[in-house]
Amino acid sequence: MKFDYDLFVIGAGPGGLAAAERAAGYGARVAIAEQDLVGGTCVIRGCIPEKLMSYAASFSELYQQGVGYGWKQPQTTFDWHQFMTAKNEEIHRLSDVHKRSLEKAGVELIKGRATFINPHTLDIRPLQKRNSLTGETPIPQEFLEKSIEGRQITTEKILIAVGGEAVKPQIPGIEHAITSRELFDLKQQPKHVAVIGGNYIAVKLAGIMRMLGSFVTLIVHEDGILSDFDADISRAVTQGMKRRDIQIINNTSLKKIEQIDGEYLHLTLSVTSPDALIVDTVVCVNGRAPNLSGLNLEAAGVKVSKSTNCYVQVDASAVDDENRTTAANIFAVGDCTNQVTYTPVAIANARAFADTHFGNQPQTISYECVPSVVSFFPEAATVGLSEEKAREKIGDSLRCNRSEFRPLFHSLAKREEKVLIKLVVDSTSDRVLGIHMVGLGAIEIIQCLALALRMGATKKDFDATIGIHPSVAEEFFALV
Repeated sequence: MKFDYDLFVIGAGPGGLAAAERAAGYGARVAIAEQDLVGGTCVIRGCIPEKLMSYAASFSELYQQGVGYGWKQPQTTFDWHQFMTAKNEEIHRLSDVHKRSLEKAGVELIKGRATFINPHTLDIRPLQKRNSLTGETPIPQEFLEKSIEGRQITTEKILIAVGGEAVKPQIPGIEHAITSRELFDLKQQPKHVAVIGGNYIAVKLAGIMRMLGSFVTLIVHEDGILSDFDADISRAVTQGMKRRDIQIINNTSLKKIEQIDGEYLHLTLSVTSPDALIVDTVVCVNGRAPNLSGLNLEAAGVKVSKSTNCYVQVDASAVDDENRTTAANIFAVGDCTNQVTYTPVAIANARAFADTHFGNQPQTISYECVPSVVSFFPEAATVGLSEEKAREKIGDSLRCNRSEFRPLFHSLAKREEKVLIKLVVDSTSDRVLGIHMVGLGAIEIIQCLALALRMGATKKDFDATIGIHPSVAEEFFALV
């Protein structure tokens, strides 16, 4: 049978884009369907707007630090509308960059929603939704190009890269809450925001919003924030958030939301509080689900597995080491799968898929040394095993080297802001199993040290490395 395409990709996010361009580079006939702006969650309503917002928030502390270095305290205010306008312009610019990359690679971009008819046939329908950047304005005509009414296409292989969506708990009044998707598009800055969740996304958003000037209450179902990370990371980030006057309520779930006077929200929690919790914005960051609804996966023979994510039950597309689903010719990458849900992981898996199935270069991805960013204010990052996970794995062979200190940057400002650095080591082999940091420069430093971890660096290797003085990173090479 002759197919219209060698590969059809559903979803033009980071994973879909990487696979489409790599496969086309091997000479494959490739098309990609997208019903929103090109770029996916990461570009439109995830990593990029979040990072831009964190940059905006960082000026708040820089202005305060400047006084200790001789700068007069400036009169500053944050213009939410100006930031949102600039942020949206940058997102559209990045989306256009990705569109041009597809065109240059020879990938056909089809604006529309794809659904399965059978394992090799898809039905493409025109866009019938609003612009995700505004939630109100219909998608401009420029984004409706190549919309096709009821076109059916055939393809040898299909890659599902539709990403995931934030979900909200099913409680009374939940219609008054938003997710991170809507947070990045609010017309007005919240005065007091309640963030529901204790995972790394919730913690990052709480820190960002506080440093932009909003009051923040973090409502956490577990004993504390960042329960999946090293306990020292959780402790240090918690201390840093409290220093910034972020209220954290642990062992608590949201039971009901009631609107007051059309402006404020009264929250009923699972714990008894002497003071009523009244806010103007509730952001739910306690669960995500693969965006698989409406694909008609049953018609293609793609089965999904059940997994629990905090309060919600979600469907996850189970894939093997080659990113193959239960249908032989259908594959999946990114947040719609049971893989690690980070953008770089989706890109790596997408390229490995294209290398394997179109480049005759079989590739598999290792998840052992994938770094994570767990907070922005204070900044934190980690790679490898936590102390708790390492203890489960190697028992009494575990050794931890840690240090907490005030970095030079904070000295003149007389701030009691500490940096935490930590190495988790197997004392038998001397190999470093985990690297953790909270404080100034954590993200960039851990990104580089991830390579050392992947290459099997030992504690002796760290000790023998000469650092740059004065710097925060050099302290990793002087741990005792």
